[in-house]
Amino acid sequence: MNRKSFLKTIGLLPLTARAMKLNELSKIADTFKTTPRMPVLFLGHGSPMNAIEENEFVQGFRKVSSEIFKPNTILCVSAHWETRGTKVTAMKNPRTIHDFGGFPQELFKVQYPVSGSPELALETKEIITSTSVDLDNHWGLDHGAWSVLKHMYPNADVPVIQLSLDIYKNPKAHYQIAKELSKLRDKGVLIVGSGNMVHNLRKADWTKLDENYGYDWAQVANEKMKTFLLDGNHDALINFKNQGRELNLSIPTAEHFLPLLYTIALQDKNEKIEVFNDKFVGGSLSMTSLKIA
Repeated sequence: MNRKSFLKTIGLLPLTARAMKLNELSKIADTFKTTPRMPVLFLGHGSPMNAIEENEFVQGFRKVSSEIFKPNTILCVSAHWETRGTKVTAMKNPRTIHDFGGFPQELFKVQYPVSGSPELALETKEIITSTSVDLDNHWGLDHGAWSVLKHMYPNADVPVIQLSLDIYKNPKAHYQIAKELSKLRDKGVLIVGSGNMVHNLRKADWTKLDENYGYDWAQVANEKMKTFLLDGNHDALINFKNQGRELNLSIPTAEHFLPLLYTIALQDKNEKIEVFNDKFVGGSLSMTSLKIA
């Protein structure tokens, strides 16, 4: 919140309420002191089963967390929270959402008892100016968030909030929202996009889950996207629908792709992209993940 907005806000409040508002904002300021600039991650989260399996992908999630400064808080943009309007979770104790079906009971028993951060939710609401943001106290953490974060921070000792994907916004608007989150990187906030670059479950070959198998069109699309990423060609990724048949097959719907835009929008000019977990599952799902630092 800038000084002008702050003064306007407290000026409308009774004296007691003003004191409470000042105390609240003071706590927020203390929470978000300047830290070394945090990296940004895009994680190909794949199947919910990654939450309870031991494989090279979860090893990749653990490795990347060991390479970075432990964050104060995490803001996650997951493919699995689509809303009308933009929302941010603001509860103190987000529930673990099992937003899937047909999996072993063991998976439904998993809990990730991490704290939320009402302070970060409020700060996020304030710094996003291209659209209004509603504070949400009902959602929690879906598997796009907890299935990867439980490997990165298994002690559940880093508070987490989620930012939703507004279904009415186009890719360029999502990219703009992401850019407005930039200052959080200097406040100890790790911003994580969780989805999949190639994600077409209707084309998946479920007999080839244990090998690095990708359809020709999926491999072409993945390579094209990596070229755009490494060249810093964000416009091509924002306009992914204009990049040919392979990308259209790989991104039949946008929800798993949009978290990638939230990651790359935060890339500074002097920052490089590190690619990891760059393999396929079932022919039409890429686990390709990125670290920007």
